[in-house]
Amino acid sequence: MKLIVITTPTFFIEEDKILTTLFEEGLDYLHLRKPDTAPMFSERLLTLIPGQYHKRIVTHDHFYLKEEFNLMGIHLNHRNPNPPENYRGHISCSCHSIEEVKKRKGPCNYVFMSPVFNSISKQNYLSTYSAEDIRKAAKENIIDKKVIALGGINDQTIPLIKDYGFGGAAILGDLWNRFDMRINWDYKELINHFRKLKKLAD
Repeated sequence: MKLIVITTPTFFIEEDKILTTLFEEGLDYLHLRKPDTAPMFSERLLTLIPGQYHKRIVTHDHFYLKEEFNLMGIHLNHRNPNPPENYRGHISCSCHSIEEVKKRKGPCNYVFMSPVFNSISKQNYLSTYSAEDIRKAAKENIIDKKVIALGGINDQTIPLIKDYGFGGAAILGDLWNRFDMRINWDYKELINHFRKLKKLAD
């Protein structure tokens, strides 16, 4: 099962080192999500991440970065709902219902379905899916290898995600909550936790 990490919405000092280490530890894909930030900061971050990992990075904003840095692809969401004209390449998108997954999965390489469980990173962003809903969608082949679970992903829920038949899990709050970017320089706890999640996902 694929393991995807979504960046924090803001930039911080040790970010390039942490992201590079995550790739070294077996991170499948990184989603670069920096809403409401100037593109120059994303450019700088990408120059600090070794080029060999660029092919595993998907950008949520500033789609020109895909060509500029030879990234894996682009991600569509409410801020950026459409790909650039004549775009050819990897596309993923955000979905917030089983119906939306069913509708949008076809043209995408994969889709995020959220929140599968109550969000860790967003307050009061609660799941509306029951286990029965998810199992029914999996039985109908709506949830399959092209659907990535997002929302409430941690070491307790990854085994459930695997059992439900999702193609992967996207992590945000459970990982980044282990590193205080304002005061912390030591990211060992974050990396050790990622190793645990990766082992559960494999």
